[in-house]
Order: sequence, then C-alpha cells, then structure tokens
Amino acid sequence: MSTIERTISSGEVIIREGDEGNTFFQLLEGKVGVYNNYGQEDQVQIAILEPGTYFGEMAVIESYPRSSTVVAEEDSKVIEIAASELNEYITENPNKILDIIVVLGNRLKTMTDDYNEIKKALDNVRKENSKNNYASFFASMSKQSIYLSAKNFRLERPSAEALREAADAVSKKGTSGETYPYGTIIFKQGEPGKCMYIVHSGSVCIYSNYGAENEIRLSEVKPVACFGEMGLITGEARTATAVVESNDTQVEIIYPDGLEDLFKSCPEKIDMILKNLSYRLRVITYEYCKACKEIYDNTEREEEY
Repeated sequence: MSTIERTISSGEVIIREGDEGNTFFQLLEGKVGVYNNYGQEDQVQIAILEPGTYFGEMAVIESYPRSSTVVAEEDSKVIEIAASELNEYITENPNKILDIIVVLGNRLKTMTDDYNEIKKALDNVRKENSKNNYASFFASMSKQSIYLSAKNFRLERPSAEALREAADAVSKKGTSGETYPYGTIIFKQGEPGKCMYIVHSGSVCIYSNYGAENEIRLSEVKPVACFGEMGLITGEARTATAVVESNDTQVEIIYPDGLEDLFKSCPEKIDMILKNLSYRLRVITYEYCKACKEIYDNTEREEEY
C-alpha cells in the first residue's frame, strides 16, 4: 500500500491551484490553510483545516485540476494517498468510507446554504435593481469572500462525464433494491434521516413543501445517481420530500453500517456516490460564484453613477 506519511514545514505548499491531482491527503497534525490566488495581490484564504480533515480529494475523485492551493500554516503531518491506491486504501481502512462521504457531504451542505442565502439577495437585485435592497447581505458576508467569488470569478461549469462513467460501471453490475409505483413518497420533509438512496431505474423528484401552495420542485434524480445523503451523514431532519415520478422505479437503500459491505460487494457504487457528491459540490460552487459575480457587477455599475 503506497500511502506516505509526510512532515510538512510551516509555509510549505502541499497542493497548488491548477495542478493535476493524483493524490489526496488526510491531515494528522498541525494546521493548513486553503487559498485561492495564493501568492498574488488578490490572494484570499478560504479556510483553515484542522487534524482529521481530508483535502485534495475532489481532484482525485473526478480527475479535475486542483481548485485551490493548500499551505501548511505551521509544522504539520499528513498522510498522502495516491489516486491509483484509493480502492486499496479503503479496503485496508473501510471505516474511512463514511469519513470521506461526510467531508464531501458537509461541504455540499455548507455551500448549498451559502448559495441559498446569496440567491435571495440576487432575487432582490433583479427585482429592485438597487444596492440598498441587499445591503444586509453584504453585512452578513465576508468582504474577502465576495471579492474572491465575484471579481476573480474563473470557474467553468463542470462536466458530467465522470458521472456517466460511474453510472455505467454500476449498471453493468446489475441492480438491486425496492421497486415503487408512481407517487410513492420515499421520505418526507421534516422526518429524521437515517440513510441515503441510489436510483437504479425510473426517477425520483425532490420537492420543498410538497403538496403545499408554495411547493417547489428542486431536482430530478435519474439512474444511476444517489440522493438523501445528508440523512446518512447527519441523521438530521430531511429538508425536502422525495417522490417517485415514474412507475416501477427501483431504489436501493444505503445505511451507514452497510457501507463497508457495499464496498466489498460493489466498489463501483461507492465510487459513484463519491463522484455524485463531488460533481454536485462543483455545480453549486459554480452557481454560487456566478451569483456573487452578478451582484458584484451590479454594485460596480451603481458606483460608476
């Protein structure tokens, strides 16, 4: 197994924005900082990571260039895992499957919350076209965050090719799970979450306020993809309702204590779950930054007059 334990000196760059990613890391000791535009005039620190945290995994999972630079803030120790050794690493450390899913899921939840907040501000901008209507938004957000996300917006909408490949790999292994008729409610908004799901055939739609006057259809989940992962990660109340949208929809239920056996029987499913979470995180990050840019550009135009 080619995992490497490395000691990193304070100030040393561990991964660099724009590089191809073929390894990821777990921080054992010390602290590392995550930056965009590191070493430039518009450098912005995005986060400080504490021991136990994984980083660099998205570039490995989806074969994308690194989206940030990670630098040791103090003398630190990390484990470096090669992309080619990911399956072996999980085989030897099956308890790490949930850890990696939790990292991606929590990042997805945080970014989704941030996007929902900025989306409200953006709706006000479009309706009223006045900076006064979103002043409270700027008061609640970091000036650096707006600067990074808007003025320096360079992201591209991610490709779903990795998802298609992962879905094909799962499909070749055959399907399993329960078959439901049209209209079946898989879970309801407000119910405690205990598991996640994989759609193998048919479709499931996710709704906010399902059945109410202000019902909103948030998304549609088609084969082969997962949903409801926050229930598995946190066990918190569901934030939406999942409803079967076509007859003979086949759905597999995944519980936390079943992840190790799932990996042993079908590692392709774990790979698909990780790729889905990573892709959704990239998409919501793109949409967040795009919304920030629209607000930023509005502000710039108003200040010119």
